[in-house]
Amino acid sequence: MIEPRRFGDERGWFTEVYNEQSFADRGIVERFVQDNHSLSVPVGTVRGLHFQTPPHGQAKLVRCIRGRIFDVAVDVRRGSPTWGKWVGAELSAENGRQLFVPVGFAHAFMTLEPNTEVTYKVSGLYSPANDGGIRWDDPAVGIDWPTPAGVTPVLSPKDARLPLLADFDSPFAYDGQPLSPLPIDVR
Repeated sequence: MIEPRRFGDERGWFTEVYNEQSFADRGIVERFVQDNHSLSVPVGTVRGLHFQTPPHGQAKLVRCIRGRIFDVAVDVRRGSPTWGKWVGAELSAENGRQLFVPVGFAHAFMTLEPNTEVTYKVSGLYSPANDGGIRWDDPAVGIDWPTPAGVTPVLSPKDARLPLLADFDSPFAYDGQPLSPLPIDVR
């Protein structure tokens, strides 16, 4: 979890959302090659849990630029002691937080406000042949989604058909770094 510093005055604020050297100093050395931007109109829109398999894996740096989301990463690395475990956090335009999702983690978010916009940098170009995912509501993963009262989650037909984690033969290798809680790293 990264919380870039905001420098404000009577005009508003300025923030540096990405600096290659600053991120490298914190161990994030991925080279980002593509920026993505999504608009989700209804509250309760779920996008994910997505990943790209090797050799076209994608690390992601996610931020919400309008509205609010609950952002999640799930460990899907074969042999990891935290296999199937997840972390999640609220990202919003107001709080300015970003979540770094390494290769080997499935990623998803749920919108908590209408007309929410999310941008994210990725470390690999989109590869349809390597596009994959697992079910957003897999009971074995047990994500505690903060679904707003009276809202039925909205998914794409593709996301609604994703397999359960138990049916996923992971090509991601465990790198020795277990999933850990999300401390906020102020840059």
